[in-house]
Amino acid sequence: MIRFDDIVEKIQGQYSEKDLRVLQKAYVFAARAHKGQIRRSGEPYLSHPLEVTNILAEMNLDLTTLVAGLLHDVLEDTEVSLTEIRENFGREVTTLVEGVTKISRVEDASPEETRAETIRKIILAMTDDLRIIFIKLADRWHNLKTLHYLSEDKQRRIAQETLEIYAPIANRLGMGRIRAELEDLSFRYVEPDEYFRMVALVEPELKKGEKELKKLKKVMEQLLKDNGIPAEIQVRIKRLYSVYSKMKKKGIDFDQVYDFLALRIITDSVKNCYSALGIIHQRWPHLPQRFRDFIAMPKPNLYQSLHTTIITENKQTFEIQIRTREMHELAENGIAAHWKYKEGVPSGLVGEDQRLQWLREIAALFSEQKNPREFLKNLKINLIPEEIYTFTPKGKVINLPPGATALDFAFKIHTEIGLQAREARINGETMPLRTQLKTGDIVEIITSPDRSPHRSWLNWVTTASARQQIKKYLNLKTRKKAIELGRRLWEKAARQFQLPDELRSEVNLQERLGRELKLRLNGLEDFYLLAGLGKIVIDKKFLERLVAGRVSEEPHRPGLLKKMVARISGHVPSQGLVIKNLDEQMITLARCCAPIKGEPAVGYLTAGRGLTVHAQRCYLVQKEILDSQRLVEVTWDPAFRSSFRARLLIKAKDSPGVLARVASAVAELKGNISRAEVSTSGDGRACISLEITIEDLGHLLKITEKISRLKEIDSVERG
Repeated sequence: MIRFDDIVEKIQGQYSEKDLRVLQKAYVFAARAHKGQIRRSGEPYLSHPLEVTNILAEMNLDLTTLVAGLLHDVLEDTEVSLTEIRENFGREVTTLVEGVTKISRVEDASPEETRAETIRKIILAMTDDLRIIFIKLADRWHNLKTLHYLSEDKQRRIAQETLEIYAPIANRLGMGRIRAELEDLSFRYVEPDEYFRMVALVEPELKKGEKELKKLKKVMEQLLKDNGIPAEIQVRIKRLYSVYSKMKKKGIDFDQVYDFLALRIITDSVKNCYSALGIIHQRWPHLPQRFRDFIAMPKPNLYQSLHTTIITENKQTFEIQIRTREMHELAENGIAAHWKYKEGVPSGLVGEDQRLQWLREIAALFSEQKNPREFLKNLKINLIPEEIYTFTPKGKVINLPPGATALDFAFKIHTEIGLQAREARINGETMPLRTQLKTGDIVEIITSPDRSPHRSWLNWVTTASARQQIKKYLNLKTRKKAIELGRRLWEKAARQFQLPDELRSEVNLQERLGRELKLRLNGLEDFYLLAGLGKIVIDKKFLERLVAGRVSEEPHRPGLLKKMVARISGHVPSQGLVIKNLDEQMITLARCCAPIKGEPAVGYLTAGRGLTVHAQRCYLVQKEILDSQRLVEVTWDPAFRSSFRARLLIKAKDSPGVLARVASAVAELKGNISRAEVSTSGDGRACISLEITIEDLGHLLKITEKISRLKEIDSVERG
């Protein structure tokens, strides 16, 4: 257990006696608050805030953060109030402690809503003051070290949350040391079988390679010394989770992980980094495809280093990383490494630092996207480190996430370029805006003042910033159209029913509408908008009540969408529409996704055509191409009976009779094959495409499972 004196000794030269007395006061305050409390490990509870503060001290964070680290659990686990903390330690410390506490207090909800709410609180806390997440990451690190004292369910839940949320955030902040610790500690609980398999793979190779690595280090030290390059050389072993992730992502075996054993060279200048690289390449052959220059082209979190892989005389491969001391500190502790806090402006760094552009985009994404599932899907894209490096014709580097398109590139350059983009020139060749980019592409965006976004563009982009700008434009365009339509509807009604002069005055009309409709109208445009969207129906009865000053005496007429739902279902629903049949109701199943009874679905209302049911997996729903104002919740009536069509894609060994056995499996479960296609490849594999008629999702899953059990079958997927 770490002692308070150990922390003081660690930071002794950085703070005055006055500062250390404040820290001592916080320690005594925390000790009194947590007195008598014991952790699951059997240790006094105070051991936890001490460990957290020690981690923060190792990151060289400011005194306010260290004080908050000692106090970070007193609000949640003791009787101490915010007022007491504020009176004893001031506003800044109170803000940090309160921020950490809010992240911890996530209300019980569905797993997706819980994760989304956790992330929302983290984002809000980080935009208020980044030091809150520093404390939370240190808190999570130490909690993972004692995770074995909790139940298996809690172990897995906390470890999974760490891998999905906290480790990616640490990575985006450039905090490599904490990210690696969080990943390795969580790995054991999330995938125990894979963890112990990796241990079995790594341990023997580690013992074999360590001797060679020490020998290489000694030779390297002498080589650099002989050439007058000052350097500290560290031995680096790739982390278990990092090795596992690389093998899984690239589909390779352990012997193809060339950077498992590495030397890290830390020197005094960028010039000497490149000099050392040249000397090393002269002494040993290297793998050209493994060379990466992150000094000239830093990662999005500003990580900088030279990476090369050499082959020694014994035919062993070792990665060499070369960087300056400042680069090394940044790689270990990220944005916390050179924390410069603006006095009196807690969010100053968030607002200005380019490394936090992703944080600002995620904050904007959450304020716009309230659906937890959609938010989490978009969030994962933003938390994945950007790996594609593209260039403008003038050589400026543009970082983008994997899968990004030329349209993402356009919006990254400037919003106006994105909004007016017509086509792209990629490496000199004219290409569509939806073309996916790869590292090294030189991209030029051709614009046109007549060009403007349409909803299909949402299907062409992956970055949150591009989606946000497209949706903002489309919403504004929809608003303008609705206002213009509402204005015309009002003017037509005013002429037709010969409204009195008092209601022809905009001032009088706005006042009367605001009073009688009980709506807060900032102007008549708000009223026109509601009318244009069909949320207010301007008819004879409405105008009569408005003239008489009795609009509020009768219930409001439903909007056009609710009227359509009422026509389909027989009532105005509060929880959505229940699908009872397809014949008598104005309901059709979307052809694009062919929804099946039992799977999550949404309805899309279209004037004159009724309701079209889409599966929630449909790309039109997932990419938010459908107008959200016309979406209606739908559920399947359990008593509803119908037949549905589904497409299955089956990959199998190309053997005689395989199609017959698949057809037999379908028939045994009373499924009907309406169409079957088979294609084969030269490597002895076959691809079978089936269109089958089934009763519901449960019926389809049974058929899928039965086909999967056939020995020739590799995979069965929904088409």
